[in-house]
Amino acid sequence: MYTFFEMLGNFSIGDYFKKEAIPFAWHFLTDPEWMGFDKNRLYITVYTDDQEAYDIWTKDCGVDPSHILKSPNNFWEIGNGPCGPDTEIYYDRGEEYDPEHIGERLFFEELENDRYIETWNVVFSQYNSEEGVDRKDYKELPQKNIDTGMGLERLVCIVQGGETNFDTDLFLPVIREVEKMTDKKYEGANKMAFRVIADHIRTVTFALADGAVFSNEGRGYILRRVLRRAVRYGKSLNIKGAYMYKLVQTVADNMHDFYPYLEEKVPYIQKLVKAEEERFQTTLNEGEKILNDVITNSEDKVLKGDVVFKLYDTYGFPLELTREIAEEKGFTIDQEGFDKEMAAQRQRARDARSDDQSMSSQAEDLMNFTEPSEFLGYQVTENDGKVIGLFKDGVQVDKLTDEGDVIFDQTSFYAESGGQIWDTGVIENEETSMHVTKVIKAPRKQPLHHVIIDKGELSMGDTLHLSINTEDRRKIRANHSSLHLLQTALREVVGDHVHQAGSFVGPDYGRFDFTHYEKVTDEQLKKIEQRVNEFICQGYPVVTEVMDLEEAKKTGATALFDEKYEDKVRVVTMGPASKEFCGGTHVSNTAQIGVFKIISEESIGSGIRRITSKTSFAAYEEFVKQQEMLEEIARMLKVTSIGGVVNKVTQLNNENGELNRTIGQLKTQLTNAQSAEMASEAEKYGELSVLIKKVDAEGGELKSLAESLAGKLTDGVVLLYSTNGGKVVFASACSKKAIEKGITASNIVKTAAQACGGNGGGRPDLASAGGKDASKVSEAIAKVKELL
Repeated sequence: MYTFFEMLGNFSIGDYFKKEAIPFAWHFLTDPEWMGFDKNRLYITVYTDDQEAYDIWTKDCGVDPSHILKSPNNFWEIGNGPCGPDTEIYYDRGEEYDPEHIGERLFFEELENDRYIETWNVVFSQYNSEEGVDRKDYKELPQKNIDTGMGLERLVCIVQGGETNFDTDLFLPVIREVEKMTDKKYEGANKMAFRVIADHIRTVTFALADGAVFSNEGRGYILRRVLRRAVRYGKSLNIKGAYMYKLVQTVADNMHDFYPYLEEKVPYIQKLVKAEEERFQTTLNEGEKILNDVITNSEDKVLKGDVVFKLYDTYGFPLELTREIAEEKGFTIDQEGFDKEMAAQRQRARDARSDDQSMSSQAEDLMNFTEPSEFLGYQVTENDGKVIGLFKDGVQVDKLTDEGDVIFDQTSFYAESGGQIWDTGVIENEETSMHVTKVIKAPRKQPLHHVIIDKGELSMGDTLHLSINTEDRRKIRANHSSLHLLQTALREVVGDHVHQAGSFVGPDYGRFDFTHYEKVTDEQLKKIEQRVNEFICQGYPVVTEVMDLEEAKKTGATALFDEKYEDKVRVVTMGPASKEFCGGTHVSNTAQIGVFKIISEESIGSGIRRITSKTSFAAYEEFVKQQEMLEEIARMLKVTSIGGVVNKVTQLNNENGELNRTIGQLKTQLTNAQSAEMASEAEKYGELSVLIKKVDAEGGELKSLAESLAGKLTDGVVLLYSTNGGKVVFASACSKKAIEKGITASNIVKTAAQACGGNGGGRPDLASAGGKDASKVSEAIAKVKELL
């Protein structure tokens, strides 16, 4: 089984049918110009009642009837809809794959085997299946279709004579690279691990190249599971550290002829894969320790649901991975218990959602409300509208007197969507006045206004004047348009692997989430900010067009990778700078954005970065804040203008460096003085002089002092330690004679640190380590003395 494979085929929608499709398949497989397979090695299956297909095989293609199996299983259907008989072509790989010499019975009795391999399947989609209707009574489709399938991997296996599909040049280059990383060979019981790795790295490489990212939900979670499964198989081959990322280049090289775009994305993919591997290595070690402890102490061979969930939720262990490890140890998992924990987590997430989200998506009255509402807000900021729907807590009512939700026949208020926040404003007539606090989309996509009535009451059929907060809308438009320009600048400066992964547009700021594998450097951020402001200064007109989806795609407009679009889409173009699918509101010219300022750049998840930005007067205020900060620093440094700050700071840095050098010299003198005094406290352990002592010093000073003391002792061994905040740091130095006797500084600090719940090491003559529990220092010293 694969997680990635290539399917070949030919298709016809109402054009050619059986009489052409069957000979096409036969010609491709048997003609010397193409595959040139020996006809005597090919066997055919047809549907029991499909005499037409049988006749085409025997009369038109000349297949010996003794090579044809009529089977009731040769019928393709999935629920109601198009269906029909199918015919399959099998290849006989010979007695080498028939160890029990069963022969043709394997094919005609449809026994599980590796000798007769399905090569091609042709589905004749000619009927309409209906539940409760006997197959023989299915109605013919007005248009008959052909759907064929032939797996490339299986075809290559037959052509190249591979034992399995993995023993071909589609997989072997990767497998040979993995062999270089381990002392194990691709043979025997090891084959499974090599095959999993070879398959999974192909999946990961293509998915990341096509815009997917690792995450904890959706396709990103499946991708993470695939990689983590391969990482664990790597451990079974004794591969140390991250290794999958090294295979990305091999995949790109192997697939280059037909997928050349992979090559340019190799560095990006490698960085994402390596980061994900390293992250999982840490959690894998911790999680496997917990899992092994539970298995060791379990009596009933069942992993409890709460343990499985903890591994999933805290340590990122996919359920399938836990199950796999458990089964290797002869355990099963408590699936029901795990499902309960998952259900409880989902409920907590639902409880955390706002009431209006829940109401808008689940209230029956809203679900059944189908009257359309027209959004006018692209053209106007106010309009008259008629009340066509009133709701209180999701229940439809005839009148509102205090607070509730309203749908109008037309509105200028934007409903939150696509990352853009809702409009606020007022709605009124002579008798009634109310303010709008939120607008979201009802289940049938109508703008649903949440209103608080300030005067009067609201009834079905009322006509009112709707006015949005135009100042907020102006700011929202500027922020939204700036994010389109930001995406272009990001792709120019950081790389075209950047894709939008989320956004928020409000009146105060904009926020843009994007795929990238590392922190955007300060220099890159400067270039990005500069590029966006260049676009703004160019004064590009912003043009919005409504197009058919397919027509819009042909324009090259940027679209969200996993967004589902309607048949008609809005395309927003900002001169040559940007062209994107977008349903939001925008400025009419980039110059109206004013100015753009990046406020922050941060990581929000594996492979996902976030830039927060401001525009217009809010951006100006940010520049003013920085100016005021510089002026305050200038006053603190006692320079007359901010222009002198850099020189003053440089001067202070130089002075500080000189002071640090002086302090270092004094510390060295103090260390030497202390070491001379401490050396007298050393005890004899046979031929060695051993000093174990607590001192008040930091890590670096501790090592220097230990090294100095070892030099003052004849054949010395030194262990110093310092405690702080419940933790402990050890440093050790050993003489040449001690090392010759097998006593090393690295072993001493490792022994001490492990007794205190830590770890560490270093050179044989000088090493340091840390422990998490300083209360166990006495125990640690006892273990060191035992070692000595």
